[in-house]
Amino acid sequence: MYYPNSIEQKLGFDKIRTMLMELCISTLGRNFVTKMRFTEKYELVVKMVNQTAEMKNILAFDTPFPSQNYFDVTFHLNKLSVDGTFLIDEEFFELLLSLKTIQDCINYIKNREENQYPNLMEICSLAFDKSTEINHKSTNKFEIKHIIQAISKIIDERGKLKDKASDDLLKIRKAINSTENELRKKLDSILKHARNSGWITDDFSLTVRNGRMVIPIAAEHKRKIKGFIHDESDTGKTVFIEPAEILELNNEIKELESAERREIIKILTQLSSEIRPFVPNLKKCFTFLGIIDFIRAKANLAIEMQAILPKIVNNQTISLISAKHPLLFISYKKLGKKVVPLNLQLPDVDHILLVSGPNAGGKSVMLKTIGLSQFMLQSGLLVPVGEMTEMGIFKNIFIDIGDEQSLENDLSTYSSHLTNMKYFLENTDSKTLFLIDEFGTGTEPSLGGAIAESILEELVKTKAFGVINTHYTNLKAFADKTSGIINGAMRFDSEHLEPMFDLEIGKPGSSFALEIANKIGLKKSVIHNAKQKLGSKQVNFEKMLKELEIEKKVFIEKNMQNAQIERSLKHNLEQYTQLKELLESQKKAIVNTAKLEAKQLVKDANQKIEKAIKDIKEFKADKEITKVIREELEMFEEKELKIEKSKTDTEAPEYQIDKGEITLNSLVRIKGQETVGEVIGLRGKDVEVAIGSLKTTIKLNRLEKISKKEFNKIVVEEAPIRSIKGVDLNEKMMNFTFNLDIRGSRGDEALQKVDYFMNDAIMLGYPELRIVHGKGDGILRTLIRNQLKSYKQVGQMNDEHADRGGAGVTIVKMK
Repeated sequence: MYYPNSIEQKLGFDKIRTMLMELCISTLGRNFVTKMRFTEKYELVVKMVNQTAEMKNILAFDTPFPSQNYFDVTFHLNKLSVDGTFLIDEEFFELLLSLKTIQDCINYIKNREENQYPNLMEICSLAFDKSTEINHKSTNKFEIKHIIQAISKIIDERGKLKDKASDDLLKIRKAINSTENELRKKLDSILKHARNSGWITDDFSLTVRNGRMVIPIAAEHKRKIKGFIHDESDTGKTVFIEPAEILELNNEIKELESAERREIIKILTQLSSEIRPFVPNLKKCFTFLGIIDFIRAKANLAIEMQAILPKIVNNQTISLISAKHPLLFISYKKLGKKVVPLNLQLPDVDHILLVSGPNAGGKSVMLKTIGLSQFMLQSGLLVPVGEMTEMGIFKNIFIDIGDEQSLENDLSTYSSHLTNMKYFLENTDSKTLFLIDEFGTGTEPSLGGAIAESILEELVKTKAFGVINTHYTNLKAFADKTSGIINGAMRFDSEHLEPMFDLEIGKPGSSFALEIANKIGLKKSVIHNAKQKLGSKQVNFEKMLKELEIEKKVFIEKNMQNAQIERSLKHNLEQYTQLKELLESQKKAIVNTAKLEAKQLVKDANQKIEKAIKDIKEFKADKEITKVIREELEMFEEKELKIEKSKTDTEAPEYQIDKGEITLNSLVRIKGQETVGEVIGLRGKDVEVAIGSLKTTIKLNRLEKISKKEFNKIVVEEAPIRSIKGVDLNEKMMNFTFNLDIRGSRGDEALQKVDYFMNDAIMLGYPELRIVHGKGDGILRTLIRNQLKSYKQVGQMNDEHADRGGAGVTIVKMK
């Protein structure tokens, strides 16, 4: 239940109801808006909000949902249910169009993927489209399509009875057309004669009076045509004569029209009798149409206020993330302004929040945001909150907001507040949410504060959830020392003396009354005198709150500056690391090139030696001379090898080359170098290669494909070279950060970064680490956590708090 009876007006829910009325297409939907009520039934709330969420998805992302011909034919069905009555063709036409809309709605939902909209599918049963129920007055099963077919058989697309509705009607209408044509021919002949005789002017034409075809003629010539005068003009200058020659034809038409009416009544009566047994089923169909219209209006409202389906739990809890006051949000959106969102989480331990702060600081808006959001949810509406919001279901919602003074009941403002408090204390339990604005005001401050503190003490005992606004210092002190209640404050820019409309939990707020008085220019002597009267204890308390606010602001600014510096240092370190790796890669390339040149030089020298030996043999030189030549050539070779050795530290090992074609994900080596990598892109003759954490583009002809075994061999052989460098612990300590962000990294690359990160953390003795990997499909998170399990130093792995990344961040606690 809720209290008081005017809660909808106080929270603004009546305006929400009015907006829903305007969004409904028909009175069918508006009737359900009128019936909408607050409920504490968890299953019902979940069902209603899920229906709305599914319709919101349809309107936002699916093909257009049927939105035409939502006619309310309740009157027609009530009329039809009476024996002997019949619907006219216009009424059957409205019934036909609306039944087609019902069928379109049902087909739309049923033709979607299985279980795409399960909650909307459930209410389709209300329409009995394929019902197995047999009406006691008929042996036929009720199906909407049969009713549509029966009506369509006699009613055309303009809503008129078809000529072929019956054989007799077709004959009668043909006879009417034939007789009217004959009648028109005779009248045209008489009219032509009268015009040629000058009895009528050219602008006169055939017309109808009393349902009979007549000729208009000047009054002075009325005796020149024999016939019956049916009417005359207002001036009396024109009379309308039915010539005697056509009297029988007009009579015949009259008789045929009477026969037509009798046949139409017969047809409509027969169709009404056929449909009458299914009136109860048809009423259920239109109940379905009204519900669909109502849900559609709720979904459109949710889209307008950017409302979502939060997580709903079957207990009492308040955990609002980025909640916005619905009415304020829509109003601000039209003005191009933004609402400051509300974040409020009340744990079971501290289930009552006492909010203080200056006037016009947003306390009342905060209170109404909580109340209206909860009331909307438990009325089946989506709410404008963030995705991490978790909302519970309360049995009772009690509010004390606004002035309830009444001259009729002799109630003052304070009396009305006390009356509300009396009701709260008598009816509040652990399943209640209460909201109190300006707690304890309306009477002498010291007495009001004392009574308010006593009431608050009783409310804490009920274990109910509540939010209270106050200015009383004694209540702030009570909240500070009492379990079950916690202080909160609406943040205030103490430097510029402007509200920030942001709720902060954990400390009381200051009213900043003296500071605001000073800002608006109140005499300094008045302010000084007020401080003297207030007493040093109260002044010091307010001063402390103000100083805390300023210190917090400075701390936040410094923290932001430090974070920015940290990001800048991290960016510079990444650039330095990449540059270092690039230089090492280029160094290896130069060394390998030098090795190749040295080998080529030795090869050329050998060729020269062989040529010299050949010459010696050809000229049959002396053996001693040949020996001298060989010794000189050997000395030349040794000299060149020494030059080569001075250029390179070690000889490049030979690696097994894979003769296969280089494709995507191939492992490759740069020809003449020890640099290896993986192909991650092919663009003609250009190949994009990942070399460690670097990416580069190399010509295809400069690469050679190697096996995974050779790739791992090269990587393993290079590792010791890097590991022999000294470790500067001071530098590591200065550059190390406990937060590692690997979002966007590939699997192998991410695991490598985690290994380096963990090695440094273990070396430096960090007790807790933070790895940001993102949510996605959870693949990267699983890889990282499996890798962390291999470290015996790891004690626990948990998700980060929902406010700071949730499942997208892993918190690692070391043993």
